[in-house]
Amino acid sequence: MSSNISGPRTARHLCMVLFAVYACTAGAHAQDSHSGFFNVRDFGAAGDGKTDDSAAFQKALDAAAEAEGGVVHAPRGNYLFKGHLNVPSAVTLAGLWQSVPAHNGIRDRGLPKPTDDGTTLLVTEGAGSEDGPAFITLNTNSTLKGVVLYYPEQNVDDIPEPYPWAISMRGKNPAVLAVEMLNPYNGIDATRNERHLIRDVHGQPIRRGILVDHIYDIGRIENVHFNPWWSMKPKLFQWQMENGEAFIFAKSDWQYVTNTFCFGYKIGYKFIRTRSGMCNGNFLGIGADDCHTALVVEQCAPYGLLITNGEFVSFHGPDPTMIGVGEANRGSVRFVNCAFWGPCNQIAKISGTGTVGFGDCTFTQWGGQSGTRAAIQAKSGTVLIRGCEFRQDRPQIELGTDVSRAIIAENIFTGAERIDNRSEGNVQIGLNVSN
Repeated sequence: MSSNISGPRTARHLCMVLFAVYACTAGAHAQDSHSGFFNVRDFGAAGDGKTDDSAAFQKALDAAAEAEGGVVHAPRGNYLFKGHLNVPSAVTLAGLWQSVPAHNGIRDRGLPKPTDDGTTLLVTEGAGSEDGPAFITLNTNSTLKGVVLYYPEQNVDDIPEPYPWAISMRGKNPAVLAVEMLNPYNGIDATRNERHLIRDVHGQPIRRGILVDHIYDIGRIENVHFNPWWSMKPKLFQWQMENGEAFIFAKSDWQYVTNTFCFGYKIGYKFIRTRSGMCNGNFLGIGADDCHTALVVEQCAPYGLLITNGEFVSFHGPDPTMIGVGEANRGSVRFVNCAFWGPCNQIAKISGTGTVGFGDCTFTQWGGQSGTRAAIQAKSGTVLIRGCEFRQDRPQIELGTDVSRAIIAENIFTGAERIDNRSEGNVQIGLNVSN
């Protein structure tokens, strides 16, 4: 007997199948709408390098905020911005990159441009002035991750064009992760926030790299490297060397800085006082190469700066110097297990009434062309120099009349001990070894 399926039964079966498919599809769409994942393309972003994508990105960011947080994804593309962006609280703006990309020498050596791959944000807003809003503002628990910031209209053959900060960090726990700031005039404004995290950031900020101020809870900066990856063309790079400041620290309660580096600035690391106050913190594995002055302390907090495993190089500029401590400083600065080299005029020039200490450090190549300058020149304050190695047969230490206290002990000198002690204070010198 042959089977026979009636028409009504077939129709009922088809309706059940269609209903099941619809239910599954509807459930999937409902899940997507509440997943916290948003794609800028769905909000009209073109990514063609010609269309202004400012409004589309902001719509996506605002939609994530309305969903009480989420990730706004910008897939591969060249996104042009004639406006700025505000990343709301609990929202992440994420590009394609999972680790910081690199686009070395794109203008000078014909290597890949930042627009060849990945997620590139082309910034044109604010040209001509530093005073406008930052291109991207981060807020409480918001993050920028995996993008390249590139200023396509920045001068490469002449004095650079001023722009506002590329990124500002506000609120609590803002983060910048795996970002290449290829050629901003000003990089990251990390002020007026708590517990900022800046990690895996590379590039060539021209005027200022990172500014830290008004921080009352610990901030962290990790694996940040500023090199002339965009351009070393003569006029531009000379201007950067005469005006650039890579890392600037004002008020911060116990800042943590690890594995950072800069090359080709007037000042590599600068510690200043503002209305908010001064910095104290822990700086581990930091470096500055070919800066007119590698590290400058105008003022620091009494609790001190702990600088460990650093490397500092200076050999260009009107008076190449590794370390400069200003007359206004009252705080404590300690260098431990640091290396200083490059044909500079002097390793350190010290003023103020604070304490500056060098322990287990290595000094090479100082004295200028004449070779008569001392490696460490202390005008005033308290000086501790213990367990260090001076690897040139040149004057090692000079203590001025206003040095109040000093201990110079257990150091190793190349050649004869040459310490010029004119201090009228309490100075202890002993147990040093020379050849």
